Amino acid sequence: MGEGPNSVSETFDDTSAETGVWRYVRASRANVIVDAEDYFDLMQQAMLNARRRVLLIGWDFDTRIHLAQGRRWFQRRGKGKYPVRLGSFILWLIRHRDDLEVRILKWSYGFLKFFGRGSMMLDLARWWPNRKIDFKFDTAHPVACSHHQKIVVIDGNLAVCGGIDMTTDRWDTREHLEDDPRRKRPRGAAYGPWHDVTMMLEGEAASALGELGRDRWVRAGGRPLDIVEHPEKSAWPEGLEAQFENVEIGIARTRSEYAGRREVLEIENLFIEHIARAKRYIYAESQYFASRVIAECIARRMSEDDPPEVLIINPLHADGWLEQQAMDSARARLVRSIGDMDVRGRFHVYNPFTGDTPIYVHAKIMIVDDEIVRIGSANMNNRSMGLDSECDVFIDAARPGNGHAADGIANLRHSLLAEHCGLDEAEVPHLLEHYGSMASMIRHCPKNSRQLRRYELPELNDAERAVADNAMLDPERPDEMFEMPEKRTGLFRKGSILRRPRIPFFKGRK
Repeated sequence: MGEGPNSVSETFDDTSAETGVWRYVRASRANVIVDAEDYFDLMQQAMLNARRRVLLIGWDFDTRIHLAQGRRWFQRRGKGKYPVRLGSFILWLIRHRDDLEVRILKWSYGFLKFFGRGSMMLDLARWWPNRKIDFKFDTAHPVACSHHQKIVVIDGNLAVCGGIDMTTDRWDTREHLEDDPRRKRPRGAAYGPWHDVTMMLEGEAASALGELGRDRWVRAGGRPLDIVEHPEKSAWPEGLEAQFENVEIGIARTRSEYAGRREVLEIENLFIEHIARAKRYIYAESQYFASRVIAECIARRMSEDDPPEVLIINPLHADGWLEQQAMDSARARLVRSIGDMDVRGRFHVYNPFTGDTPIYVHAKIMIVDDEIVRIGSANMNNRSMGLDSECDVFIDAARPGNGHAADGIANLRHSLLAEHCGLDEAEVPHLLEHYGSMASMIRHCPKNSRQLRRYELPELNDAERAVADNAMLDPERPDEMFEMPEKRTGLFRKGSILRRPRIPFFKGRK
């Protein structure tokens, strides 16, 4: 699309209202979507309602996935019949919506892998002649950084922001069955259970994410996109009951300095603020736990006379050998360091299982005192604080006019605990009250097919400790990526409250 009278030759508002927030905006409706079975289905419904534009921004994107697993080619809703496979569905959508355009932005890493996604190459070839579909790679970041946001904006008044990409290995149900024949890659290979979270937003909040998305599109080399005039009817999926209505949403970002644009550290600052605010508890799910800044904030709280309970749910191991060397080793070092300061036993890390199979946690969510819920693309690692492009959204029930959101936030925490522990959601509030804390409830839960197991500290060799302590593979800023090891300040830098563990590692925690 060329520039129009309402195009983003407009000046993009790149200033933060506060150090940890880019903008506060209202959402007429908002809903937290847990796991990709519901997400893929709801996104297909929303795209069916699209009239002007679908803007997809992600770390990865794969046209070969099926939006409704178990249905091979087509599905029906009402009188319509349309493809299940994402690549075919987008082409069908363009052919059946005269005024619709689809713009897709994916991180550039893994370009060569596309040649191994045979049918995806065919999809791109089928799309190429159609000017209403545009697919681009995002390279607008420093070397060794990544474009990591996961945002969808439909018609400028419906948006999604969270941790789920429209790609392979993501689809799973909230039951996370140990063996589910529907969990298959495009070529038929099975993959393990996967847990993820995102948030759907309607109204002014979606418009703000649309502004962010259009700016990212132009920075990645795309031509400016017209601002879509909102259709009379929202693309909100029919029958989806909103968990939050008329609520204020905060938006926070991470971005490295690049091409004359300053760095943005709103997400890091927001973590500091939210952890400091906790009075009773912090519930968090993250793919990694490797951030020095976050660990220091938690350690500071554990040193207090009456610290909040902090419960973090991580996958058993990071996905991939390189990630395990960087993230798993750093987690072990940070957990041991915080544990040495946690004299009251208020800090806990758990891994979710279904049967004897670990569930991979890709979600990025934090709930504080059932007053704050934040969801986005940022993990609890250094890269998400200062290197990669990230976007988080949050609801703060303490903000004026947001008090009615507190019950919905509490219900979400109960729902997630129920999912991980194999419990009925209605039981969780009573069990928490009876046992007095999340960790105590987990310890007393019956051994169901789904359960949370306490994270066990692994033994690390000298090389693993060096990789972790120097943050070689997970630096805090781009300029640290190429520093010599002896110059690295790392996790346990001078002046940090964190104490470098000096005793040997043993299995389990004393």
